[in-house]
Amino acid sequence: MIIAVLMGRKGSKGFPGKNLHTVLGKPLSYYPMKAAKNCPEVDVTYISTDDEGLMDIAGQHGIEVIVRPAGLCTDAALGEHVYVHAYQAARELNSDKAIELVVLLMCNAPTITSEAISEGIKVLRGNPEYDSAVTVSKYNMWSPLRARKIDENGLLMPFVPFETFGDPRNLNCDRDSQGDVWFADMGVSIVRPRCLENLEYGLLPQKWMGQKIYPLKQWGGLDVDYEWQIPQVEFWLKAHNIGGDSASKE
Repeated sequence: MIIAVLMGRKGSKGFPGKNLHTVLGKPLSYYPMKAAKNCPEVDVTYISTDDEGLMDIAGQHGIEVIVRPAGLCTDAALGEHVYVHAYQAARELNSDKAIELVVLLMCNAPTITSEAISEGIKVLRGNPEYDSAVTVSKYNMWSPLRARKIDENGLLMPFVPFETFGDPRNLNCDRDSQGDVWFADMGVSIVRPRCLENLEYGLLPQKWMGQKIYPLKQWGGLDVDYEWQIPQVEFWLKAHNIGGDSASKE
């Protein structure tokens, strides 16, 4: 069987209540929930949360709730441990079935479609050596070459030594100079159970993805951490014919 697991809590500091924030007439969390529920390959969808509001929305859409322990609801708790806990709970609830794949989603990452999930499942079924398939978006303007940090004197310095990219004399300010820069946009991570059962095997920073990670290319994907990101989400949803009237009819 294939299960989906959503993650969301109510303690956001940067954007309080973001998972319930209304976007094109629906809560932000509605969109990843519906992507999972509408994916024909997904057998059961769960949500790990401590938020009663998210529990209510999940109940409205036939999503089963795994109550997130208090120890995994703090700012210090890592998402990878939330996923592992939810997977273990789901495995106990389905002890008579073998879990083939786990579809990992975030309540604040609405830039995902059922079709993208299906594509990732197809890729993994056809390539047993792959650990996962994850959505990625190209953000060349955020190349690590452009990253800066503020030093002890309050001045900007390279975040990564320029020598990392080769001969500094050959570097320039062109955003495309280092080739395409792909970011895991948190739309979805479709993983094999072994990734969650052997978390330390995975690559940083999202160890749940394992090591052999297939990119599901899309554009404009993101997880929402600040309110100013909402217009980008609305643009993405409209471009994919998901928001507005199409959402309100469901």
